[in-house]
Order: sequence, then structure tokens, then C-alpha cells
Amino acid sequence: MNDTPSYDIDILIPESEITARVTTLAREINSHYKQMENGCPKLVVVGLLRGSFMFIADLVRRLDLPVEVDFMTVSSYGTGMISSREVRIRKDLDAEIGGIDVLVVEDIVDTGHTLAQVMNILNTRNPRSLEVCCLLNKPSRREVEVPMRWTGFDIPDEFVVGYGIDYAENNRNLPHIGKVRLTD
Repeated sequence: MNDTPSYDIDILIPESEITARVTTLAREINSHYKQMENGCPKLVVVGLLRGSFMFIADLVRRLDLPVEVDFMTVSSYGTGMISSREVRIRKDLDAEIGGIDVLVVEDIVDTGHTLAQVMNILNTRNPRSLEVCCLLNKPSRREVEVPMRWTGFDIPDEFVVGYGIDYAENNRNLPHIGKVRLTD
């Protein structure tokens, strides 16, 4: 039996706007790391799975830097629509990041709890620099402030899906960001 309520999806951010914004973000990131003291010998791009996989793939293809990609799997939602605030790290990095420039790529920053915990963990590993690029930001939901150097879009307090983001493991494959509207 499926416990997921019935819902429809309204387009919030079309694919064309996502593509344009990812291109702009990559240009800004390239510029930032190329202007750093002693350049950027290597950038480790850390994707927070699962929701960031489409965003990280599109972003990394546009970076003109020596890039290594690694992933962490973290969770705070389960199958619900509201963050549990209980952050679980299910997969840690494989790469050593001490003395290396690190860019954390997140799909959505909501309360800030997940990202804050991830940043605290990564900071203990002494990276040369540690920055964040998030696709979607919900400032109205913020409970914990986290520094985000690059943000794709500020969005209202809506539950969204698509472009890698799911609702109960569905709708990750949508090419746009859609707003979930419950129908029952």
C-alpha cells in the first residue's frame, strides 16, 4: 500500500531557467577559484546525494578547473515533506581534503541543519578553502545560518521536486523544478 498522498506538480522553475543559471554559477565559480592566491591546483566538488546529482553533473561540466568529484550521502527527510532535523550521514567522502579547495554542492537549503552539520564535519578535515553552491534556497525556513557563496534560486516555502529532487523517491527525473500540490 502506498502511503504517499495524491499530488500534482506545478512548474516553479522551467528547465531553460535552470540551464541559464547553472551556466552563470559555473562562470562565477571559475572566476573565484582562478583568482585565488596560488590559483586552484585542484577543486574537490562534493555533491550531497541524492538530490544534487543532476545539478552537480551540469555544474561540473561547465567548470574550467582541475576538478575531482566526490559525494556524501546525508538525509534529514526520509519520506516526509518536512525535515526531521535529524541528520544522518550514510556515505562519507572517499577523498582526503586537507589543504585542498572544496566546493560543497547542495540541491536545496531549507532549515540549514543538514548543511551546517556537513560543513562542521568538513571543516575539521582542514581544507584550504570550503565554499557552498546551492541550487535552491528557502530563506523563510532557515533555522541555522550557513554561508552560501553561490545560490541558484531563492524559492518560497513550498515542497519542490524535479532536477534530482524527490518526493518519496519519485520525480527526480523531471527536467524542471516543480511545486508539489497535494490533491487530497
